[in-house]
Amino acid sequence: MQLRQRRQRRTALLNVLIRAVVYGGCLALFFLLMGVNNWPLRHLSRTSGTTLLTWCAMGAAMMAVYGKLDLGQHRRAMICAQGLGCMVTDIVTYVQLQIMNVNPNNHDRLILFGEDFLWLVLCVVLQGVVITLAVCLGNAWYHRLNPPQRALLILADPAQEPRYRACLHRERRRYRIDAVCLCGNPDILHRIREAEVVFLAGDIPPRERSALLQHCYENRRDVLCKAGLQEILLSSARQVILDDAPFLAIDAVRITPVQRVIKRGMDIVLSALLLMVLSPLLLAVGVIIRLSDGGPALFSQERLTVDGRRFTIRKFRTMRLSGAAATSATVGDARITRIGRFLRRWRIDELPQLINILAGDMSLVGPRPEMIENIERYKAQLPTFAYREKMKAGLTGYAQIEGRYNTTPEDKLMLDLKYIEGFSLWEDIKLLLRTLTVFFKPDSTEGFEE
Repeated sequence: MQLRQRRQRRTALLNVLIRAVVYGGCLALFFLLMGVNNWPLRHLSRTSGTTLLTWCAMGAAMMAVYGKLDLGQHRRAMICAQGLGCMVTDIVTYVQLQIMNVNPNNHDRLILFGEDFLWLVLCVVLQGVVITLAVCLGNAWYHRLNPPQRALLILADPAQEPRYRACLHRERRRYRIDAVCLCGNPDILHRIREAEVVFLAGDIPPRERSALLQHCYENRRDVLCKAGLQEILLSSARQVILDDAPFLAIDAVRITPVQRVIKRGMDIVLSALLLMVLSPLLLAVGVIIRLSDGGPALFSQERLTVDGRRFTIRKFRTMRLSGAAATSATVGDARITRIGRFLRRWRIDELPQLINILAGDMSLVGPRPEMIENIERYKAQLPTFAYREKMKAGLTGYAQIEGRYNTTPEDKLMLDLKYIEGFSLWEDIKLLLRTLTVFFKPDSTEGFEE
């Protein structure tokens, strides 16, 4: 226990040090490079004070969106998240600075793409270098201080073992599976005491799960519990005390009429703006697909949205005409064209769905609109999959950001319910900004196994 506490103290100190280097270095770079042509930034002035306040406020907001730098996670994910957060912070602060420069002593009009913009680009690049070096060095120190924890994997069904072994293999620098145990094993309590962290995975019956959690709590063991329907519902519950009895309140309807109107307004404004800005790209992609094999550029198919209502989704066609839309894409699918692989990798094939959003069939944020054939099969195996239809289908969401194309139906349901049950307009904004991270996940579009 003392060794663990020492490691925690050293890790906390390392996190503080790396955060100070990253955030302090990025702030210093912004002021240094933006101060080349903006002399007030080099002195104590109203401009420098306002700019500092804006940068810090935006930085705090981006931490709430992308998360603060926390060593021990995947390096690529950390670098992308911190880099994107810093870039958005720089851009907003840069615009604020240029607006302040419209005065008799500087410019008579707003200039966004002048010489200062080149300094901004250089600033973002150098900040990226600082973030990358600090994260790589910090992660190396972190893993030297914290060897992989000895993990006990507890399952209800031995057939689930390969799946969870593969899942934990991706986290092998943090966890090492020392033992796998079925929940009914008489030796399970001894195994828990020998482990450093316990994974309660699979469909462990509620009574057994409660007893295992209590035993882990009594023996001060870290626990990672696979989220099921009950856990998702309770995680967003409000704590209420009636008389002297504590209750958890789960609201039947999460979205209010005012929120519904604002959400729809955001959908209309942002989808229309994106269609206008991206129209040259959409036109170019459509022409390339048409010229590649003479087939149509767009692909249409029926999907489900809120309350089980059907609508026709539009996407750029990424498969050959002979096999398009018959079934979901698989690993190494021969039906996918060369241009189609590129479009899928960078999610460009999804952009025509902005038309569906403008028409009201979809929302910017919501559950992924699955193929009807897949939904019918999923509902037969998992009846609660229908709960996803409580919210309008969306272009992005937890399942699209955190999951992959081939994520299991149960995990897709839990990710979508996490959004539905915890809905807020701020959560929508965070998910829209976090969508940028999917471009740095090569396996996000990985197809199903045959």
